[in-house]
Amino acid sequence: MRIAVLGAGAVGCYYGGMLARAGHDVVLIGRPVHVAAVNQDGLFMETRSFQEHVPIEASSDAGAIRGAQLVLCCVKSTDTGRAAADMAAHLSAEACLLSLQNGVDNAERLQALLRRAAAQAVVYVACEMAGPGHLRHHGRGELVIAPSAASDEQAKLFAAAGVPVQISDNVQGELWAKLILNCAYNALSAITQLPYGRLVQGEGVEELMRDVVGECLAVAAGEGVTVPGDIWQAVHNIARTMPTQMSSTAQDLARGKLSEIDHLNGHVLARGKALGIATPANRVLHTLVKLLEGLGGTR
Repeated sequence: MRIAVLGAGAVGCYYGGMLARAGHDVVLIGRPVHVAAVNQDGLFMETRSFQEHVPIEASSDAGAIRGAQLVLCCVKSTDTGRAAADMAAHLSAEACLLSLQNGVDNAERLQALLRRAAAQAVVYVACEMAGPGHLRHHGRGELVIAPSAASDEQAKLFAAAGVPVQISDNVQGELWAKLILNCAYNALSAITQLPYGRLVQGEGVEELMRDVVGECLAVAAGEGVTVPGDIWQAVHNIARTMPTQMSSTAQDLARGKLSEIDHLNGHVLARGKALGIATPANRVLHTLVKLLEGLGGTR
């Protein structure tokens, strides 16, 4: 299958690399320095089960999307609008568009901007870019998608590439479950520049995380969303299954980049305000990350 990945960061490179490794015709669309490295040596995937250079096409031109049967949108939530504009002239009418992004409303935003169907996947993967063309994978890698005309085929496609996929009737609830994990970990990891395993050992961290989770659940309930499973157990499991992972927000701040915090704790803050639900713990974390962004990161 011809597959285009818009946003060749860690998430895009992981899933694009796994699909290319399985024999699909994949193009990564990203920044020139990264594209040059991939085109020269392939994508170096350093994972728990293999380390190898995966031959894969890369381009800095969104026009490389032309002809793709499946398009994975993997840009930051802050870049969703720009990504839609970049894709608009190149998406084929038959292409399936799948959002592999943080936050709970990116597929809706893409759909409104492009005036075509877009599906959202819930992404659970711990990875980072260790350098141009070098992906480092710390663990997990599964996806959750909604049932659709294409979902069974997509599930088989990813599964054959070593990516487990769950089809869920409650993807909105699953998206909120992932949002809550991000709200519990991302800002704290960013502020402290600590990986999850060390972060949770800090004094008062568990109590603060419980406050954040409680606020998120209250806002989700106010939105009419049912969050599946034992969310606190899921939060606890993150540090156990991804002890060496730094949050994407931490990685952004360390590089002096703007983060997705407005779409994480900021989203809970905004929706809580609209619903009349107090979210003081999320407000503090959002404010501190915004201050660090204003200082150019944590350096």
